[in-house]
Amino acid sequence: MIALRNLSKEYVDGPRVVRVLSGLDLEIERGERVAIVGESGVGKSTLLHILGTLDRPTGGEVWFDGENLTSKSDRELALFRNREVGFIFQFHHLLPDFTAVENVMMPALIAGTATAVARARATALLTRVGLEERLEHRPGELSGGEQQRVAVARALVQEPRALLADEPTGNLDPVTGEGVQNLLLELNREHGSTLVVVTHSASLAGAMDRTLRLHAGRIASDEPRAAAV
Repeated sequence: MIALRNLSKEYVDGPRVVRVLSGLDLEIERGERVAIVGESGVGKSTLLHILGTLDRPTGGEVWFDGENLTSKSDRELALFRNREVGFIFQFHHLLPDFTAVENVMMPALIAGTATAVARARATALLTRVGLEERLEHRPGELSGGEQQRVAVARALVQEPRALLADEPTGNLDPVTGEGVQNLLLELNREHGSTLVVVTHSASLAGAMDRTLRLHAGRIASDEPRAAAV
């Protein structure tokens, strides 16, 4: 479903050229669950952003279900992200002046979905993640775990084929983090979406089908769950 071909990413820092990713080749199957791990600064988040078209590679290609995304315009990529990709970050990035249900509705409204339809979808998802009593609460009235569950629901409201998460449990206490981890796995099974997670959590990485370990901008190892550490 997702394929990278000889992918590289560089940043210019004054007179220096900093190479973050180099010569990556990768294939991720539809519905697969993949963890990306490695030390800080090895390019994990950069890779995730490129997979989700939030950033463009310096070289190489990104393919999604037979489409070469690197050939698309910024407008085409924005439409692609809204339709096909759900994002979950370590910090939830909820809009503080909007309620939980309004936050979840937002991607659908941006896509032009009728308000009543978007609200029905958002309400169903918030109920599914256990927040049916918090629909009209604003982020400041929710706990950290509740805010992250709102973010998960928002990522799913467009029924994306790929769900990308960057340290989704990194800002949560262990018990709450385990709850969010289990929720992501359950929703992956229910919706069949491909799940790619950047994480430092051994527990979350161990629950994935595969673990990719990055080192010096390259894939140092690609291990199935039974061999993942």
